[in-house]
Amino acid sequence: MTTPRAIVVVTGTEVLGGWVADANGPWLARRLGALGVQHVSTVVVGDRPEDLRSALEHARDQGVELLITSGGLGPTEDDLTAQIVAEFTHRDFRLDEALEGRIWKIIEPMSKRWKGISQEAVREANRKQAMVPDGAAVLEPVGTAPGLVVPPTDDDPDRPPTPTVVVLPGPPPELQPMWATVETHPGLLAAIGGATSLHESTVRLFGLPESELANTMRDARAAGVAVDSFEITTCMRGGELEVVSRWTPEQEEAGRAFEAFLVERHGDAVFSPDGRTVDELVLDGLRERGWTVGTAESCTGGLLAGRLTRLPGSSDVVEGGIVSYSNAVKEQALGVDPALLAAHGAVSPEVAAAMAAGARERLGVDVAISTTGIAGPGGGTDDKPVGTVHVAVTGPEGTLSRHLRLPGDRARVRELTTTAALHLVRRVLAGEHDAA
Repeated sequence: MTTPRAIVVVTGTEVLGGWVADANGPWLARRLGALGVQHVSTVVVGDRPEDLRSALEHARDQGVELLITSGGLGPTEDDLTAQIVAEFTHRDFRLDEALEGRIWKIIEPMSKRWKGISQEAVREANRKQAMVPDGAAVLEPVGTAPGLVVPPTDDDPDRPPTPTVVVLPGPPPELQPMWATVETHPGLLAAIGGATSLHESTVRLFGLPESELANTMRDARAAGVAVDSFEITTCMRGGELEVVSRWTPEQEEAGRAFEAFLVERHGDAVFSPDGRTVDELVLDGLRERGWTVGTAESCTGGLLAGRLTRLPGSSDVVEGGIVSYSNAVKEQALGVDPALLAAHGAVSPEVAAAMAAGARERLGVDVAISTTGIAGPGGGTDDKPVGTVHVAVTGPEGTLSRHLRLPGDRARVRELTTTAALHLVRRVLAGEHDAA
């Protein structure tokens, strides 16, 4: 049976120009994969009608069963996706009066707060969002923009047939909830008939180069694991190695065998066999022990505290943090001895340990994490080049510290430092600490 295929077309000059990162293409790719649909490509185009039309025609000529667009559904002049899709699918484009009324009910309460602006003018401008291609099914708006499921057209032998087109809004907080409706929509199910649901499994590793997985794959084949019978994707992300496997029910035995081989082969490097992030593991581990955590940051400037608190429920364990960028703040806020700074410098294991100890005392936490380093591009020396970082974690049972030499620019060094720090906390939670 042929696997159905899909192309995603992301619209928006702000995305094409790099002012806004595309979050919809990758997110939709994951959702399509879970449905058993082969994601052929994601195309990003600006708000020019001819570019969107060209992208749709190219996708049609690829012979895909499904075409998904995101963006271009607002009330402004450059929001033309629904109209272009109507032309592309050879359908008339008409006002849906009932839909217009439902959209106005959403907008009317907001319009009353806009001083000096006519409500009728607002309603007239947003009427555009209720224009619908003939025969299209409307997906109720999450914000103010409805989505559409436009059936395929193949009724004219003189024109190439078009695939099913799903039209979605651009803002991720609107697109993602709407997708829950799309997944079970009869129009989508008809387009991807025959797709087999895929199981997706993620194993995360730390402290292992991506190149080592080539050897792992070779040895798995030699051991009789059918690694070529299903999809395996590897990605180095934020200093961690992510291995994602996708398999059909018929391929499950091979998929599970590969997972087991991976875990047995790389042992301690596998920190998450179930796909949980190190952020989740650290917070879960702190909760299990009833421990609280705080930070003392120099080179990361608050990024570590931000990372600890970005997950819901983090307030259960996170007490706070101190950004001690200057030596004066290290001394005053954390109680670091000026003599220690003078003898070893701010970027040293001694100062990192003192920062962690000071944060643990001043914040009243069970576990304190410190970071101090040279993120660059300047400030490096022969003894302490750019990328030199010291991290320390102090807990009830002692301190664990690491001296790191991290590659990359300033942003990369700071990002990798937060990852290394969280992995150090994970080890402290497992009972590790430096020898006395």
